[in-house]
Amino acid sequence: MSDRSDRRLVVLLSGRGSNYRALRRAEEAGWLGGEIAAVISDRVDAAGLELARADGVDTVCVARNRYPDRAAFEHALTVAIGGYRPHWIALAGFMRVLSAAFVRDHAGRMVNIHPSLLPRHRGLDTHQRVLEAGEREHGASVHFVTPELDGGPVISQVRMFVEPGDSPEKLADRLLPLEHRLLPATMALLLKSQVIARDETISIRNKTLARPLELGSDLSDDGRFLGDGGVD
Repeated sequence: MSDRSDRRLVVLLSGRGSNYRALRRAEEAGWLGGEIAAVISDRVDAAGLELARADGVDTVCVARNRYPDRAAFEHALTVAIGGYRPHWIALAGFMRVLSAAFVRDHAGRMVNIHPSLLPRHRGLDTHQRVLEAGEREHGASVHFVTPELDGGPVISQVRMFVEPGDSPEKLADRLLPLEHRLLPATMALLLKSQVIARDETISIRNKTLARPLELGSDLSDDGRFLGDGGVD
């Protein structure tokens, strides 16, 4: 097996797959540090599945409406993921709340990208809530998935200013390209470094992460540390 495929990533998505495409571009450019082994969706009509098929990446649809309850759905999802023996699982626009049992079964190797500067604005409608709060700054976070919704320890973030006249739609449009930089950079770090989450603490190369890595100041677009990297 080649170095490029020594470490495997499975991507879970529900929609258009734009964050998957960003990961795929990083893989094609040779700096992701691993192989996207499969793309799995809970929706048969997810456009991200078509993107992955066109790229020659394995795809699996585990449609929620085909199962009588969440337990049966999550069992099928676990089987689908397990077949690829991934080192990491990336939730890239996967719009389904997972049970505590499922999360515990995949603890420490499943991450999510969320459109806010966590711990602010967990859940949905983050762009609207930023504007309603009168905040001057917005962004996205990549965090470990824990049973608490959007509550896991944060690995990395990217920030941007809220501008006069911004609407939720404008914020979303301006944030998305930054998400497309943040997720591949973070996954490259995870695939190429020893990163461990224990309780609420993240260690990278056996050193504690004092704060989330900031894209551009602590973390380069290809997943390299810049400066002290926020690591004690």
